[in-house]
Parts: sequence; structure tokens; C-alpha cells
Amino acid sequence: MDPVIGLDVAKGESQVQAFLARKQPFGKTFKFKHDTNGLRDFYVFYKEVKLNAEANPVVIFESTGHYHEPVLQYLEERRITYYLVNPVISYEAKKSSLRKVKTDPADARHLYELYYKEDLETFHRKNVQTMNLRNLSRQYDSLTRNYVQLKLQFQTILDQVFPEYKGVFGDLYSRVSLKTLLLYPTSEVVLKATTDEMAKMMHSLGGKRSYEWFLDKANKLQESAERNPFKKFIDLKDVHPNASSTKRVSFNPRTRD
Repeated sequence: MDPVIGLDVAKGESQVQAFLARKQPFGKTFKFKHDTNGLRDFYVFYKEVKLNAEANPVVIFESTGHYHEPVLQYLEERRITYYLVNPVISYEAKKSSLRKVKTDPADARHLYELYYKEDLETFHRKNVQTMNLRNLSRQYDSLTRNYVQLKLQFQTILDQVFPEYKGVFGDLYSRVSLKTLLLYPTSEVVLKATTDEMAKMMHSLGGKRSYEWFLDKANKLQESAERNPFKKFIDLKDVHPNASSTKRVSFNPRTRD
């Protein structure tokens, strides 16, 4: 015999359906909770299947995020062979089925059918190094997306304040460029300073370039300020002194005049 136990895993509980062989169900379908008592009840049922089939049954269930973790850990502690199925594979197999019944027992039965039809591989939990690498990769992707988003927001604000500044440095996001922009954020501030003053200030920022290089950048910075269409940064409070105290009007679509 080739016994299999199908589990339809949900939040905090699982539906069970066992088969001693293909088209040979064993016992009644039931649910067990993902706590100590529930898992113990499942293990008692597992041993009943093993006794009747005279073979070690395998367990098959879908990957359900963290919901299946208590079951997975329990099975690994007892060295029970199990198959963790990708939900996409299970869904595609369900679409090919003529019966479109959607119940927990039906889903558990469907997993048993998938076991006998598909050439599945037993699941091997990833080791600590692999899990750490996966987490680091996810963090790197998240940081990269945030970094790109911040650069886009920065460019949007710069376009509204000092768009001509983009041509001063080869790398807009270099340390010297960002520090210079922090000291001279608008063309108005730039035009109030001399090129020699700006060159000395930029040179003091810790750059390894020569003073002549910073003097050239100071000249470019002054030229960009002269070309810049926004000569003075306009604050909303200058236009509307009471802007901070302006009331917000909310619209409720359910209210009527």
C-alpha cells in the first residue's frame, strides 16, 4: 500500500483526510487544532493509518505562509515524511478537475489525488544559512526600492527649487554634491556668495580634489544659479500667512444637502 494523509491547513486548524491507497479512503475526515492536544490527536490517527496500511503514511499539504509552521515542525520532530505543495501547482490541478466543490474535506481529498497523480518531491527545510541569505536578500531588495524612491522624490523637489543644479557635479548624489546643496540650497543663496567663498567652503567639506577643481565647480554653481528660473524659494506661508491654520474640509459621500 501507499498510504497518504491530506491536510487542508487553515489558521489554527487543519482538515484531515487519509487514504490507504488510491481510491481507498480510511476513516472519517476530521479537524484538529494546531495546539499540543490537537497535534497529539493527529499523531494518534497517523499511527492508526500506519497500522492498517502496514506502511509509513506520508503527509501532504499546501504552503500557507506561517499557518502550516506548527504542523511542519511537529512532523519534522517525529521524522514523518511530508510534501509541502506550492499553492500554484495545487490550484492548476484543481482547475483541471471536473468537480468544483470548495470545502475543507474536498480540499484535503484533492491533495491526496495530487499525490498519486504528480511526481512530487519531499520537502527539505532550508538550513539556517540559506534562511539568513534569503532574509538578507529581501532586506536588500526593500532597501533598494526605498533608495530609488527617495532619489525620485529628491529629483522632484530639486526640479521645483533648483533644477539647474543638476549640471554642476558629474554625480548629483556624491557626498560633495549633497553637502554643497545643503549649504547652497537655492540660487538666491548662491548669488549672495562669491565664487572664492564657495570654493573654499566646498574644499573644506573634506574632498580630495584640488582647490582649482572646487573653484571650477563654484563657477559652474554660480552660472547655474544665474540660469535658474527660480531665483527665490517661495514658502507657502509667505503667500498665505494663515496657511498652517487653514481648516480642512472633509467630504462624506453619504451626507446630502
